[in-house]
Amino acid sequence: MSLLILRSFFILASSGIGVAIVRSGLIGSSAGGLTTFVLLLILALAVVGLDMAFPKKKIAWISAYYFGLLIGLITTYIMGLALEPFFEESVGEASGSGLTLRQGVTATLLLIFSYCGISFLLQTRNDFRFIIPFVEFQRSIKGVKPLILDTSVVIDGRIADVMETKLVDGPLLMPRFAIVELQHIADSSDRSRRIRGRRGLDVLNRLQNMPGVDLQIDDTELPESANQPVDLKLVALAKHLEGKLVTNDYNLNKVARLQGVTVINLNDLANAFKPIFLPGERFEVDVVKSGEEISQGIAYLDDGTMVVVEQGRAHIAERVVVTVTSVLQTSAGRMIFARYEYTTKKLSGTTIVLDPSTRSTGRHQKPST
Repeated sequence: MSLLILRSFFILASSGIGVAIVRSGLIGSSAGGLTTFVLLLILALAVVGLDMAFPKKKIAWISAYYFGLLIGLITTYIMGLALEPFFEESVGEASGSGLTLRQGVTATLLLIFSYCGISFLLQTRNDFRFIIPFVEFQRSIKGVKPLILDTSVVIDGRIADVMETKLVDGPLLMPRFAIVELQHIADSSDRSRRIRGRRGLDVLNRLQNMPGVDLQIDDTELPESANQPVDLKLVALAKHLEGKLVTNDYNLNKVARLQGVTVINLNDLANAFKPIFLPGERFEVDVVKSGEEISQGIAYLDDGTMVVVEQGRAHIAERVVVTVTSVLQTSAGRMIFARYEYTTKKLSGTTIVLDPSTRSTGRHQKPST
């Protein structure tokens, strides 16, 4: 709504300027004044149309042009002051023409310095960020480093599940050249590669539409990695931006670590969150109470994880060896199901919670079969 108001005001203001020019008599004939008014109106509509044609604009590009022109103007002014004594004798030499030597040199310097300023800022826009009217140097920012995504981790898809948990709140960065590689994979004649490429593109779309996730498409092309493979480009970009590389590729993991780049391997992350015990493993627990089922006993690990022991009800207040049968992981926590093997010792001073059906006997009875 605010953009609509701004554009309407701009067109009305342009029309008002045209009317003012016509009434002022600066244009000799009325036909010339009308032509000027129409040209101003067309120019205003063209500017608005160009603005609407590119709705997504990057502040880095706009700021680079803004500050590049500003640096060009300032540098030209300083150089003009320095060269002023050399033009004192030539003032009026070209008075008959429309342009003096001083004006020509000034215009040339303005063109050169503006071009150099804009070109320099466009090529180094990832080293520091210009935010009008402030200058914020990106290298001095303390906080979360960007996570640079590899194609393998995007195709894998688990990165979207990780971001949904809100565990990571830093920005995600997907290089443009990595997206191009994904597109090549999606257009492959090999059906399996084509499916993997399309899956990667779907995961990127999912991340882009996920609320609270800052996914940025980076267009940085480093000169030193211009003709390098995608893996080496990723390592060079992560090193340049001082970010963390997220990948599942074992070889890329090794290469990045050799060059001092921090790597987050989703396979290592999955191993860190895997259950402590796997099916078939044995360990000791203290059975402290009966379970919901008639033959179950309940034990707890040191971290509070519940262990449901099959055939454990008859061994309450005993330290037993159990074999893991399955592990249930939910949002509420982890639960381990195990099978009783044998008793190692009786426990003394342990509070025993018995099933109501056995409470009247004063001790726990083994259920009959």
